[in-house]
Amino acid sequence: MTSPLNYPETGATTRPGGPLPAGYNHLRHRALIGYGRDVLERAGAAVTTWRMHRAAGVRVRADAGRAAPGVAVECAIGVGPLRLAAPCEVVWSTYERDRIGFAYGTRTGHPECGEESFVVELDSATGAVWFTVTAFSRPARWYTRLAGPVVPLCQRLYARRCGVTLRRLAAG
Repeated sequence: MTSPLNYPETGATTRPGGPLPAGYNHLRHRALIGYGRDVLERAGAAVTTWRMHRAAGVRVRADAGRAAPGVAVECAIGVGPLRLAAPCEVVWSTYERDRIGFAYGTRTGHPECGEESFVVELDSATGAVWFTVTAFSRPARWYTRLAGPVVPLCQRLYARRCGVTLRRLAAG
């Protein structure tokens, strides 16, 4: 799990709503999770401890129990010889009063190259808690190139699944 990142634009998902690098498929998905600080805290913990990913059906192996820069992560879907492993590394994390989350970047051997962030934010004016997935990616392997537009579609479906899963986990 210690291969280098396979893309140069490390940290490009740091700025909420900021521009994403050209030459990649872009994904921005935002979902209302609930209301109040308790929901923010529960959702933030679920995101940064891999609980949301696991509850959404992804197998996660990580060097640490909580997201922090430099933590190696391997996400996998499928079973046995049909398991698709995706090595990543946490490139940034935030544990602010009203914003909790992280991004991981893809490593050599990942089917894609790029970055994906998972952030939970509390809107202090309304009390609404929002979950945002922001990503940029492009194929890095022959089979993801062959899959064409199916991969970005799967990524959008996964982002939606994460939102639904996180809403359930944060409800307490």
